[in-house]
Amino acid sequence: MGDASLIDGKAIAAKVRADVTKAVTELNTAHDYAPTLAVVLVGEDPASQVYVRNKHKFTREAGMQSLEHKLPIDVDEDTIVELVRTLNANEAVDGILVQLPLPDGINTKRVIGEIDPAKDVDGLTEISAGRLSLGHAGLRPCTPVGSVILAKQALDALGQDISGKHCVIVGRSILVGKPAAFLFLEQNCTVTIAHSRTKDLAGVCRSADILVAAVGRPLMVKGDWIKPGAIIIDVGINRVPNTNPNAKRATKLVGDVDFEAASKIAAAITPVPGGVGPMTIACLLRNTVLAACARRGWNVPDVLLS
Repeated sequence: MGDASLIDGKAIAAKVRADVTKAVTELNTAHDYAPTLAVVLVGEDPASQVYVRNKHKFTREAGMQSLEHKLPIDVDEDTIVELVRTLNANEAVDGILVQLPLPDGINTKRVIGEIDPAKDVDGLTEISAGRLSLGHAGLRPCTPVGSVILAKQALDALGQDISGKHCVIVGRSILVGKPAAFLFLEQNCTVTIAHSRTKDLAGVCRSADILVAAVGRPLMVKGDWIKPGAIIIDVGINRVPNTNPNAKRATKLVGDVDFEAASKIAAAITPVPGGVGPMTIACLLRNTVLAACARRGWNVPDVLLS
């Protein structure tokens, strides 16, 4: 293989957001209604603030309403829970997102568990996870959904079908690894979940037609772990020291995959940043529209059914 094709997450996410905008326009025309997304941000984590700012921007651009609830880092857990319950009871709110991570001392499981599954646009409640594992209709986690879309787009560009491919997912988190496994299974992939205890992890990765790296360890997946012609979806986003003496910043963002080495072997690979990240927000907006339709018994606009 030569240099891999870049999987342009920004461009693909822009297409998803454009479809969401069309869907919102249809809902406005048919029902005189625009969906509403409520985001809860606790504390001053810089990365979380950037994510929330982008979510607000793109939600408004799609023609939807965006509510932001910013709470101080020293807020008590009961106050967060009470806010979530208030948003559950608010009929005008279609989607609720609690930005993670929450500060130390806050029981994340309890807070997420309070979200009405019908408004769980990040697909993190136990009911959402159960529906996914059983193959029942429901809201799916945004990052794994975005990863599937990127893999399918890359394979389409190569004239290949995702059905029957061997997908190896490195990482078993409830946020990405486990739900991604179910979603790739839905696409008729053969799925292997690998992790830090996997024997011959490199060998397992080399068997993958689609390799999804979601472990949060910078550059862990080496070039010689890659099967020639594989599709690489790098979910990792890690801040590391910048060793370039001419760099303007002391740190830089890298993925879980050694991009330079892997790109010489793979057929297609997502960059970091600019790969999976933009898809997460796009899929969040899509979920908000789907939640609005499901809650009201409306037909989902055709543009979101493809």
